[in-house]
Amino acid sequence: MTVPIDPRGSWLLPPPGALPRTADLEPLVSRVLAANPSPMTLDGTNTYLVGAPGSGQAVVVDPGPDEPAHLAAVEAALAGRDARCVAVLVTHHHGDHAEAALPWGTRFGAVVAAAAPAVAGPGGRVLQPGERLRLAGTVIDVVPTPGHTADHLAFRVESGAVLVGDHVLGRGTSVVTHPEGDVLAYLESLRRVHALGPSALYPGHGPALTEDPGAVLEFYLAHRAYRERQLLDALADGARSVDELVAAVYAQVPRELWPAAAQSTRATLAKLAAEGRVELDDDGGVRPA
Repeated sequence: MTVPIDPRGSWLLPPPGALPRTADLEPLVSRVLAANPSPMTLDGTNTYLVGAPGSGQAVVVDPGPDEPAHLAAVEAALAGRDARCVAVLVTHHHGDHAEAALPWGTRFGAVVAAAAPAVAGPGGRVLQPGERLRLAGTVIDVVPTPGHTADHLAFRVESGAVLVGDHVLGRGTSVVTHPEGDVLAYLESLRRVHALGPSALYPGHGPALTEDPGAVLEFYLAHRAYRERQLLDALADGARSVDELVAAVYAQVPRELWPAAAQSTRATLAKLAAEGRVELDDDGGVRPA
């Protein structure tokens, strides 16, 4: 099977560590970067401000970590848009996206909305797939994208851009972990976003993807199929545990990322087992079906 080629490799994207703290991506959307970089969060968490110019309002999407410096940067970006926050939307419950949701909602006097009731909080709004939100002088569509987590959502803005959270990253590929993640659901969510024909993908981590968003989604699908083929080939060569599979498939990946790779491998094996292509033992062993 041919190794999929990541189309972003030929794009003029900012190198790691070079994303500006704030950026106006389009008239409807600004980005504020949180200072929480790591191998998993890349440059840090991207917090987005969405609102029609001149409306005096904005929606904060994925407030991220509850840190004073990040809050100050978001408030400065709101002031730059001459806008007040009227809602806080969250793509999923992971702390690097959701930690600040409730405290910032209280600070701004804004409703918090998410798919998970625990994230939305007692006075918040639980979002339903397919909802159309009319906020800050614009329309935001709620797109269900389970897979990375069960409660994952994306948000499509009127320009056609989609804020994709951790469903798609600006660099590399998203991790689908076991047992929280679901690879079958993730693949279907990739197809759902692709069918929207997005004009841009604004990820939770890394640079905006504007040159050919559809090609990135196609690469993500091809990458998953390639990983499955690698796992099946490693099993055919005699690997019989997750650790052996990770060592074979992720040999070129830095070892500090192997724990995440192991969780991703378990999630892919669960998919392959559901399809009858592998058999999983109670003791953690795996073998071809």
